Amino acid sequence: MVARHLKKPAPPTANGAAPAFDVTAIVEGVINDVRAEGDAAVRRYSEKFDKWSPESFKLSDKEIQDIIATVPAQVLEDIRTVQNNVRTFAEAQKASLGEFELEIQPGVFLGQKNVPIQNVGCYIPGGRYPLLASAHMTILTAKVAGVPNVIGCTPPIAGEIPSSTVAAMHFAGADAIYLLGGTQAIAAMALGTETIPKVDFIAGPGNAFVANAKAKLYGQIGIDLFAGPTEVLVVADEHASPFTCAVDLLSQAEHGPDTPAVLITTSEKVATETIAHCERILTSTDMSTAALAATSWRDYGEVIVVDSLDEAFALADEFASEHVQILTQNPREALDKMRNYGALFLGEKTCVSYGDKCIGTNHVLPTKKSARYTGGLCVQKYLKTVTYQEVKDPKASGELGRLCGRAARAERFEGHARSGDLRAQQFLGDKYKWIYEQV
Repeated sequence: MVARHLKKPAPPTANGAAPAFDVTAIVEGVINDVRAEGDAAVRRYSEKFDKWSPESFKLSDKEIQDIIATVPAQVLEDIRTVQNNVRTFAEAQKASLGEFELEIQPGVFLGQKNVPIQNVGCYIPGGRYPLLASAHMTILTAKVAGVPNVIGCTPPIAGEIPSSTVAAMHFAGADAIYLLGGTQAIAAMALGTETIPKVDFIAGPGNAFVANAKAKLYGQIGIDLFAGPTEVLVVADEHASPFTCAVDLLSQAEHGPDTPAVLITTSEKVATETIAHCERILTSTDMSTAALAATSWRDYGEVIVVDSLDEAFALADEFASEHVQILTQNPREALDKMRNYGALFLGEKTCVSYGDKCIGTNHVLPTKKSARYTGGLCVQKYLKTVTYQEVKDPKASGELGRLCGRAARAERFEGHARSGDLRAQQFLGDKYKWIYEQV
């Protein structure tokens, strides 16, 4: 396969200057301070980073209702519609997860249960925009899974309460809502403070500080994914509309200044016209996020021409992109040909933005090639698949005891072997010197 780049990402040195701060060092400092000082550190960092220091970060029931009352009726109706889509899909996911009990041999029963995590924290970002859709994806999905206690954190935006986000969090079923953002929110949920309860698991997207904090605290708590910048990849054949390709690539490029937006196509005409449309959209329309999208497109955008769709699918699998949009005559072919993606969007009637905002599948998805080994956030992430065992038949227990004794001694685990010996003696009458020496 000879892949021809008609547009390459900018060289690494051209992708902007080095950050003026050390994310890792800042995150470590915040986590250590929250661990040592609790609420005092949380408040100090909220004042520093968000200029936000209310009497209580937790919203009361009355405050929540007062905030919801300020949200336009159409927005509230849309939130309920989208959440119904998300709930319907999540409930179908849960129904697909079977529990079972198997009599593996006479009198020996093995089983599997799906037990929800007890305490979950959901982070709903809000640095540039109020990302209320993340409330549907994290909080609502956790409640469908059966999580009894879900708290949500979202930051104020420029000192203002994100009313629509609070409404979405409330309707999604959050048991408590905190106006708190950034590393301090992640640290508070993971470690617990005087007023913020410790959780067992944290879900939700966020900026580099949030992602770094989740990664550092992983192990003390569970997390959904190791997240990176949003990614989009479009696979297109000669029948695809270059204008559609351009619009859909730029729809994701507006997420941030470091979003990889990639087109892989079998048509040089589609490739060149897509590039031209991108430039026109970014320079001659009133797209409010054009500057942000233009930075991503300039520094991380790629357009690649290949000779066949099989080559396009193979190359797309190497990228293992978060979002993969298939704009071909037979888009369902990708279901058989591709393996590595966070989510597939099939055909011109479908777009990544539907997945982000309203269609019902979860938009918290793997990035940075982690789609090679994991899927995105779903009901399963909030459930622990646990097993249980029960031996009811005495003879079966004795036979297992003999087997356990032999297997354990092969590994030189004498203590394990003796647990098996005891059952073999009790239920089959075997004689073991070590038992008679002890009783």
